[in-house]
Order: sequence, then structure tokens, then C-alpha cells
Amino acid sequence: MPEYTAILSKKAQKQLDKLSDAVAGPILEAIGGLEKDPRPQGYKKLTGRSGYRIRAGNYRIIYDIFDKQLTVNVIAIGDRKDIYQ
Repeated sequence: MPEYTAILSKKAQKQLDKLSDAVAGPILEAIGGLEKDPRPQGYKKLTGRSGYRIRAGNYRIIYDIFDKQLTVNVIAIGDRKDIYQ
């Protein structure tokens, strides 16, 4: 399987910067895993909007997959209680 490239949107980068290092570490690992497999076990297609989500603890990573360009665009990162609003 070819390697994908993960790209963080400006919004996702700002959300990641606000998090502590202890919280951001697992999130960065999960984003790195998306480069190897953009559809890992436990990913879900979102309903009501485009994209997919994966879990990283109590946080969710919302992203789009572009198979032709081999890129994963991370749209948003946030706590599970706030991310879908």
C-alpha cells in the first residue's frame, strides 16, 4: 500500500497547538498512522458532513481522504463533546 501524506488545515493546527504535550502526543501518533493506513480499524464515515473520524482517547480527528493525490487532509481536532458542533 502506498504512503499517504497527512496535511493539517490551519484550523486543525491551531486546535493542536492549544493542547498540552501529554494530550497532543497520542493525537500526533494517530495522524502519523493515517499516513500508513487512512482507513484504520475503528474509523467511521461521518453522517451529515463529508469526511471520516478516528478516536485518540477522548479526542476525535476529523479528516478527508484523497486517494488520487495520496493525501489525508486533517480538518479538525477536538474533544469528543465539542467536535461535532
